[in-house]
Amino acid sequence: MKRLYTHAFLLTAFAAVCLSGCSKILDENPRAIFTPDYFKTEAGVKGGITSLYGHLRLMYGNGYFLNANEISTDEATWGQNSDGNVKNLDFSGVGDIDPSTSNTGVLWGAAFPAINTASGVIENGAAVGVADALIAEARFFRAFDYFLLVQTFGGVPLDLGAGELKFNTSTIRTSKRNTVPEVYTKAIFPDLLTATQQLPDAGRVTGGVTKTAARLYLAKAYLTYGWWLQNPNNIPTYPEAARTDPDGHDAAWYFQQAYNTATDGIQNAGTNFGLQATFYDVNVATNDRNNELLLYADHTQSSSIYNGGDLNYSSGGFGTDNFAQWFEQWNYTNIKSSSSGSSWNAVNSVQRAAVQSLGRPWTMLAPPHGIFKNTFADKDNDSRFDGTFVTSYRSNWVEAGLKVNNAIPQHLYNANFLPVSNGDAILTFLKNDVGGVDYSNTRFNSTVGAGVLPGRADFVIEPSAISRICYPGNWKLGPYRTDNNGGLGAPNGSITRPFPVAKFSELFFIAAEAAVKGAATKAVTGTYANDGTARGLINIIRARAGKWRWDNGGNIAKTQDNSAAMIAATPANIDINYILAERSREYYGEGYRWLDLVRTQKWIELSSSFEIAGKTNPNDWQDHTVGTFSRTITAQYYLRPIPQSQLDGMDMSADEKKAYQNPAYQ
Repeated sequence: MKRLYTHAFLLTAFAAVCLSGCSKILDENPRAIFTPDYFKTEAGVKGGITSLYGHLRLMYGNGYFLNANEISTDEATWGQNSDGNVKNLDFSGVGDIDPSTSNTGVLWGAAFPAINTASGVIENGAAVGVADALIAEARFFRAFDYFLLVQTFGGVPLDLGAGELKFNTSTIRTSKRNTVPEVYTKAIFPDLLTATQQLPDAGRVTGGVTKTAARLYLAKAYLTYGWWLQNPNNIPTYPEAARTDPDGHDAAWYFQQAYNTATDGIQNAGTNFGLQATFYDVNVATNDRNNELLLYADHTQSSSIYNGGDLNYSSGGFGTDNFAQWFEQWNYTNIKSSSSGSSWNAVNSVQRAAVQSLGRPWTMLAPPHGIFKNTFADKDNDSRFDGTFVTSYRSNWVEAGLKVNNAIPQHLYNANFLPVSNGDAILTFLKNDVGGVDYSNTRFNSTVGAGVLPGRADFVIEPSAISRICYPGNWKLGPYRTDNNGGLGAPNGSITRPFPVAKFSELFFIAAEAAVKGAATKAVTGTYANDGTARGLINIIRARAGKWRWDNGGNIAKTQDNSAAMIAATPANIDINYILAERSREYYGEGYRWLDLVRTQKWIELSSSFEIAGKTNPNDWQDHTVGTFSRTITAQYYLRPIPQSQLDGMDMSADEKKAYQNPAYQ
C-alpha cells in the first residue's frame, strides 16, 4: 500500500528528538525523515514519540477534518462559501460524497503513518532503554488512531506489511482489512489497557498523555464497541462480520466496563485534572491548556515552524495549520456603519482581528435553526450558548486605524443613526425572536441583511433570520495572540492556540450514556460526588453550566449561579437523545458530532431534516425566508469511503480494489 506506508517516516515539520525527563514541554527539532535505523537509538525512539503528538495537528485544527465530523449533522450544514470539498458531505442534494474530494482521507493519511511510528517505538523502545511509561505513550496513540479509523471506516488493516501490529520498513502495495471486532480486541483494547496501567498520573511533559486520558479513551472505546455489538438499528458493517465478540462478552458487559472505567477516571484524577469553575473558563483563550483538557494539538506564536503554520498569512489546506475556526466564522467584515449621523456614508466598522471573537471568515459551515431554538433553547440560565457563540460583533475602527477626514473618529453612526463608540456592539444576534424587527430599512443599512429595532444602536438578527451567509461564529475556537500591539494583529495567520482533542468533562457523559444503556450504577465519591445515575452524572455538568463569571454577548463581568435552576430542569428520566443534546451544548462545533451520532445510530433520526434562512447570493443578504431542507442518509453511509488515493496506490485488481472499498462507494 504505497500511499499508506511510504509516508511512514515522512513526518516533516514536527518530527522531534531529545525529550529529557525534566523537560516540561516537547523539545521539537524538525527532522526530514525517520529511517528504520533511527528507531534503534534512544533519541530516535523519543523523537518518534514526540512526532505522535505532532501528528494530531494533521487532524485537529484542520478545517476539512472538522468539516467531515460536523457537516450533515444537526450541528452544521454548508455555508455561503462552501465548495464541493465541503458540500459533498452534506447529503442535502448539493453534491455526492466522493472518495477523491470529500476530505474523509485526512484521517486515513494522518493515522496510518503515526500507527507505524508507534509500532516502531513499541518494538524498539525497551531495547534502547526507554521506560515503559514512555512506550505506553506510543501505545496510547496507536490505539487512539485505530479507534478513530474503526469508527469512521469500519474494519481497517492491522498488518501494514510486516505482520499484525508490527513496524513496517518497506513499501507494500497490497492490503487486507481486518474486521471491526479484530481491530478492537487485538489493537485498541490491549494498547489502552496497557496505557492505563503504565502511563503516569501527571503528564511527563506539558500536554503529555496520562492515565486519565487513557481511561477516557478506553471507556469511550468500550462504549462504542458495545453499541456496535448491540446494533439497535441494523446498521451494516464492513468487512462483513458477525456481531459477536471474540472474547465472548456481550454488549452489556462492554457498557458496564465503560461505566466502571469512566467513573474510575472521575474519582482518580487527583489534582491533575478536573472541571473548570465555569464553561467560559474551559474555552477562554487566556486560560488555554487548563486542567480540563486531557489532550490537545498544540501550537505556538513563537515560531511558524513549531506552530505548524505561517504566523502572518496562511492559506489553510491539508497540513498542520490550525484553521478550523475559519470554517465556522461568517464574513462579518461586510458589516457597515456610517461616518455621518444624517446621511449613510458607509464604513467598515468591524474588521478582521486576531482576537477570539473574530479571526478569519471562511463561511463554510453554518448552524441550522434547531441549534438556537432547540439545542440552546435556554440562553439565560445555561451559560453555554453565551460561551459558545459570538453573538455580538463589536467595532474596532481605532485598532484598524480607520480615518474619516484624516482623523480617527470618536464616534460612528449605526442603526437609527445612533452614535457608537469603538468597542460597542454593531450587530447582535438576539437570543430569541422578538417581532417588530425592520429588515427592510434602506436609510441606515448594515449591508448584511440585519434588522433594526427602535431605540437600539446595534443592528439585530433574530434566530429565525440566521442564514447560510450570516450566523454567530464559534467563539470557543477563535484566535488569540499576545502580539497584536494595540492593532488588529495577524488575523490571516495560522491560529496559534491549542486545539482541544479530549476533555475531562467527557468522562461524565460516557458514564451517563453507559448507565442509560443498562450499566449498573454506583455512587461516585470525591470532588464530583453524585449518586452515579445518568441524571446525577449529567447534573454535575449542568450545574457547572449554570455558573457565570463573564457575559460574552454583553462584554461584561457577570457573577451568577443558576446551578439550582439547571439541575431542576433536568428530566427525571435521561435517555440517549437527551445525552446527545447535552453533548451538543457542551462540545458544539468541536468535531464530536458525527462520531456521536454514528456511535448511537441516531444520525438519520436527528439530522435528516433542518431549517435555515436565506439565499447564498451576496446580493440577497436581506432574504430571511426560512427553508426546510431534507437529507438523504442511508445506513450504508455510516461508514466513510476509503480515500481514492489509497486505492490508486495499491497493486491490486479492479475487483480487489472494489471489494476493499466500503459498499456505499463501490
